[in-house]
Amino acid sequence: MKAKQLIEENNRKREQLTSENEKYYSDMLIYIRLQLSLSEQQSEEVLMEMLDHLLDGQIEGKSARDIFGADPKGYADEIIENLPKEQKREVIPFIMGIVLNLVSWMLMIRGGVILVISQIKNEDVGSSVYVFPTLVTFAVILGVVAFGVWYIFRVIQQGLFNEKANEKKDMVKVGIFGATSMGLVIALTMFIPDFGPAFGFSWWASLLTGGVLWVILFLVKKLEVGVR
Repeated sequence: MKAKQLIEENNRKREQLTSENEKYYSDMLIYIRLQLSLSEQQSEEVLMEMLDHLLDGQIEGKSARDIFGADPKGYADEIIENLPKEQKREVIPFIMGIVLNLVSWMLMIRGGVILVISQIKNEDVGSSVYVFPTLVTFAVILGVVAFGVWYIFRVIQQGLFNEKANEKKDMVKVGIFGATSMGLVIALTMFIPDFGPAFGFSWWASLLTGGVLWVILFLVKKLEVGVR
């Protein structure tokens, strides 16, 4: 089976686990999947083998600790060491995909806002784009997304293999980070002065560019899933 099919099958089979075994196995599953440099196909094949082994042991009255040991993180680390790397899942393409998706939405929102304001004021609203401020904003968004991916992965990893982990507290942390990051980007776009060369970028051009970019990203993602 391809990676996507294995993930779907894994989700279905995990419903047969006891709550204790599901928590133990899910922590290892998330920990392994967060290693973006690993081969997704082979990672999912190993995870499926582990799940089948656990389900067989569960029928015999064994727990996940009986089968995999009392150190799930150490066991997962051993598996990670033996899995091959895969260039397709490197962090940079992953981050760029998120950034471009954000840019597509920002362009569509920009176009919509300019259109609405123009209709309300019944006049053309300035739609010039200044190159240097735009590049600065893009660089900040790239940095925020890169740090955000690292931060969210770190929060998730800290909650794994920890019986005292508080999911609600972790969600609050991520939510605060997201709100702060969004506020930073909005403040930057509002207060950074206009300088350097500029070009006209109407509301319809903004909407069209954002929409086309979003469709391209969507199709690329679909194609990648199909290839896998």
